[in-house]
Amino acid sequence: MAELPDPEIPVLTLEDLGILREVFDENGRVVVHLTPTYTGCPATEAIRDQVEQTLAQAGHVQAEVRIVLSPPWSSDWISLRGRQRLLEYGIAPPACMAGSMSSMDVAGKQPYAPAGPPVAQVLRFMPRPDSASSSDESVACPQCGSSDTEQLSAHSATPCKALWRCRACREPFDYFKPY
Repeated sequence: MAELPDPEIPVLTLEDLGILREVFDENGRVVVHLTPTYTGCPATEAIRDQVEQTLAQAGHVQAEVRIVLSPPWSSDWISLRGRQRLLEYGIAPPACMAGSMSSMDVAGKQPYAPAGPPVAQVLRFMPRPDSASSSDESVACPQCGSSDTEQLSAHSATPCKALWRCRACREPFDYFKPY
């Protein structure tokens, strides 16, 4: 299930996106917890169906998929691999709200590099800065790495992305909004 693609951004898996929260045994039955990127996400039912079909094909016909809304999903839950895949696909990865993620050199296409082995972290919910359209925000172009970019629209092909344009290379690109 971890490797199932997201129906809206197929270069990301459910694990990359951070919406596959738990898989456990409950009285001999497989139970899966999914947290959608936001309440009302139109892909939620498609993802649930995809997970149920995968479990049934693996012989877990009594499996249950539960949608869990608390705590709410955060774009900080996108994996390092997922952020790299977004960039390679031409979507600027979201800024991290918790501030614990190392950044990447977009121009050189260097991958995110965690400092050492993964460790458990406490989620800290804090006030967010204004939206990505804030004049203080700089979103690097996934094509050329320039930070001379501008937001064209707060919405793009999916509600979780905004449409931006690079002033340097003139290419439009999606920016995965931080939540």
